[in-house]
Amino acid sequence: MRQPIIQVDAFTATPFAGNPAAVCLLQAPAPDDWMQRVALEMNLSETAFLHPEGDHFRLRWFTPAAEVDLCGHATLASAHVLWEDGHLARDAEARFMTRSGLLRATYDDGWITLDFPAKPPIPAEPPEGLIDALSVRPVAVARNEFDYLVVVGDEETVRNLQPNHGLLQRINMRGVIVTAKSADPAYDFVSRFFAPGVGVPEDPVTGSAHCCLTPYWSQVLRRQAFTAYQASPRGGSLRVRYAGDRVLLSGQAVTVMRGELVS
Repeated sequence: MRQPIIQVDAFTATPFAGNPAAVCLLQAPAPDDWMQRVALEMNLSETAFLHPEGDHFRLRWFTPAAEVDLCGHATLASAHVLWEDGHLARDAEARFMTRSGLLRATYDDGWITLDFPAKPPIPAEPPEGLIDALSVRPVAVARNEFDYLVVVGDEETVRNLQPNHGLLQRINMRGVIVTAKSADPAYDFVSRFFAPGVGVPEDPVTGSAHCCLTPYWSQVLRRQAFTAYQASPRGGSLRVRYAGDRVLLSGQAVTVMRGELVS
């Protein structure tokens, strides 16, 4: 059976920017090993697989190396496909049951807002080798259940970062977020995200990282709402809001490719 697959650039309105994700809308659950092989074939930071299940969709995310517990950009891409291809009306909420519980998405005038769990960080000692691998002088180091957070003194440090990926791969972690307050008045903070633990050297724009960044910067800047920029080579913008134990992540998306899997 031929399986449609759609590639979407998330957290951008411009093709070939933001974070690309492949979306497979299935009729029924698929074998885990098949989904992992498809994700490896697509060779994107994430491939999303979803199928109808009652009043929601069951959604799973795979990197080329592993299944992950939470992914923002591939959820945004999945919601975009549901609305763009008419599986849901534009005014209908997209509901996804995932390994991180029920996630919701809504559409408003070209922007998709994801309702995700907040993952606030707590201060932590950096694991051996992390600071050497990043070659930075941290202002603060923290971590949550997924990643380490390294705060540096300025945006230039974030943008110019050239980590030693070989050293990063030796550290027992999913990934590390590097962040600083933005020098650009259009944004409140900037970040980059490196995820060697799941086979992604650098993720272009990371929704799940902003589940950590939003509560951190909310505490530092004493606000709840921000405009953020992830300063990877592709780059992407987000509007984020800290809402108690949730984080609202808003971004745009554009379809760039449609195809079929033939095996």
